[in-house]
Amino acid sequence: MKKNVGGIDRNLRIVVGLAIIAWGVFAQNWWGAIGLIPLLTGLIGWCPPYAILGLSTCKTK
Repeated sequence: MKKNVGGIDRNLRIVVGLAIIAWGVFAQNWWGAIGLIPLLTGLIGWCPPYAILGLSTCKTK
């Protein structure tokens, strides 16, 4: 897996993922589990839809 998520995009995904998870815990529902998707893609630096579409926000090739 070649990294395709860079700097700002990565940080934004982590923050948004944590916020969605926190909202799910606060609201006591399972929709907060959706926050795992942006959190994990931010942590590993790879996004499957970006790979399929040939996109990259990562500066390194």
